[in-house]
Amino acid sequence: MTDKASVGVVKTQYVTFRDDFFFESGRVVSSVTVAYETYGQLNGAKDNAILVCHALTGSAHAAGFNREDEQKPGWWDAMIGPGKAFDTDKYFVICSNFLGSCFGTTGPSSIDPSTGKRYGLKFPVVTIRDMVRLQKRLIDYLGIEKLFCIAGGSMGGMQALEWGATFPDSTRSILPIATSAHITPMSIAFNAIAKFAIMKDPRWNGGDYYDEEIPVDGLAIARMAGHITYLSDQAFHNKFGRRYANFEGIYDFKGMFEVENYLRYNGYKFTEVFDANTYLYVLKAMDIFDLSYGRGNLDEALSAITAKSLFLTFTSDFLFPPYQAEEIVAIMKKQGKETDWINITSDYGHDAFLLEFEVQTGLIKDFLSRV
Repeated sequence: MTDKASVGVVKTQYVTFRDDFFFESGRVVSSVTVAYETYGQLNGAKDNAILVCHALTGSAHAAGFNREDEQKPGWWDAMIGPGKAFDTDKYFVICSNFLGSCFGTTGPSSIDPSTGKRYGLKFPVVTIRDMVRLQKRLIDYLGIEKLFCIAGGSMGGMQALEWGATFPDSTRSILPIATSAHITPMSIAFNAIAKFAIMKDPRWNGGDYYDEEIPVDGLAIARMAGHITYLSDQAFHNKFGRRYANFEGIYDFKGMFEVENYLRYNGYKFTEVFDANTYLYVLKAMDIFDLSYGRGNLDEALSAITAKSLFLTFTSDFLFPPYQAEEIVAIMKKQGKETDWINITSDYGHDAFLLEFEVQTGLIKDFLSRV
């Protein structure tokens, strides 16, 4: 650890809520554990708290290091810390692992206390609204009445939007990044390939594989499909071109392009840290999310949001095309809300929210200063 702007060594914390948690589907679990981390100090008035929501396969470990010898910091470390976009000299930053994950918060890979076995597919289908309602429990537990801001990219941005609509009195601002009020049919199609790959792996065994071999191939292929959507055409050209990783064997299927090698490596690396059932659940949550569900239409859903908002998108993001945020902001402006949209020029594709740190930092700092 050499970064002077790092939050340093942080400890993941856990809290278990032992009363029944009712899912949007109507199903219930008897207790739920939440994993979370905090950075900076909560002030006396408890009005400087920012909730950062993670994306599809993220965790509560957003910044700093969990151990002195850890080599890789939290997933948004470049954005959270002293003097950074989410300045921990000013703000108390919270990141919780969302409901249904496999990084500490209760999900399908957790032990069902009623059986002593992992839930597997017996776990209720999770929605973004369920995730937000559990986050609200955590914020209440921390004694925070109103958040200063809720920010997140991709699926994290969906949570920020849902917060604004479900708990409008609980935050002063929202900062949805590279996200939308629902995903496109093309995104659902890519997710369908991923889910199909997992469920067709013989080792998946109907979701009951925890005491056997895990469905490595299915999960790896699912992740490969996801990785394709995170980049852009230009990013693929810049990163790989048509270069070969292994030219020998080109005429007998042993030779691979660098892009093939990249997908294969990252796909199988992912299986070392993530749970296959969990991947099915979080993809399902992304698929079925629609901010307008139960609220009439998108106009009516957005009318509930009272928080000041800034939407950031990226020109080359084809997983969450910028026109989706543009539509949201146009509606909110017609409703007289304090909102803005900035479309950042970038070749990185959807991954830009995890890479374009400098430009995001300036925009976020300016936005927070005006809240």
